[in-house]
Amino acid sequence: MKLLLDSVRKAEFFSAAILSVAMIVLIVLVEFQTESVPQSPSSFVSLKPITVFPDFASIQNIKVKKQQFLDYLQDYIVAENLKIHGTRSQLISYAEIANDGATFSSREKDWLMSLADEYRIDKDSLNQRDLVNELLLRVDVIPVSLVLAQAANESAWGTSRFTLEGYNIFGQWCYEVGCGIVPNRRPSGATHEVKKFYSVEESVAAYFTNINSHHLYQYFRSLRAQMRAHHLDLDPMVLAYGLGRYSERGVNYVDEVQNIIIQNELQGRDNFNLNNV
Repeated sequence: MKLLLDSVRKAEFFSAAILSVAMIVLIVLVEFQTESVPQSPSSFVSLKPITVFPDFASIQNIKVKKQQFLDYLQDYIVAENLKIHGTRSQLISYAEIANDGATFSSREKDWLMSLADEYRIDKDSLNQRDLVNELLLRVDVIPVSLVLAQAANESAWGTSRFTLEGYNIFGQWCYEVGCGIVPNRRPSGATHEVKKFYSVEESVAAYFTNINSHHLYQYFRSLRAQMRAHHLDLDPMVLAYGLGRYSERGVNYVDEVQNIIIQNELQGRDNFNLNNV
């Protein structure tokens, strides 16, 4: 019996020793990977796509519903702004190269060409300096308050059919059959659908791409560039005037967005300080 117990104890000792060594190796590997892989600013707010949109309609208290909608969506907006901020910072360094008259390397050219495609620029008609300057007009952040106001307006504070069925928070359309959800009140002969997304993150990213690249919002980008040129903070109330073509309601739509910003004190959420980048 004693021999059996001794054998068991020895086995337990060796198992514990092996486990301890394995844990040490694992810790070393984790620390090595943490030190070796640089983290971009956006990595700290990276959000996993969700599969179920919150049921804001079930919240009876209107003030609470609005607050929860704003708090929930703000994280996704900040994450996208940080991503754009990182790209813009790199682009500024490219602008310095272009303005000095230097030639880009093959890798730098490939990066610029890829970015031009993403932001829908006709790169073939521009020299490298003009291309970088056009990109600087487009690759830029949008005030959190302005994005939240549009999201609230377009999604009925997160309760619209298109938001719940297709994560379409900003009312974006598409024009291919099956690309989205057919509106119940679509006029006869119209072919548009309300685009369907597969996550909140995707919907927010598409909104930013739309504002920063579509020709309808060239005035918005011009206003933003003027604020940059004069080293001013990005003013959401002024930038809202650049969104008059976002809706058929035109000037009335601008008023709606501005009123949402004022009534819900959304400018207090613009402490995301990337204005002067």
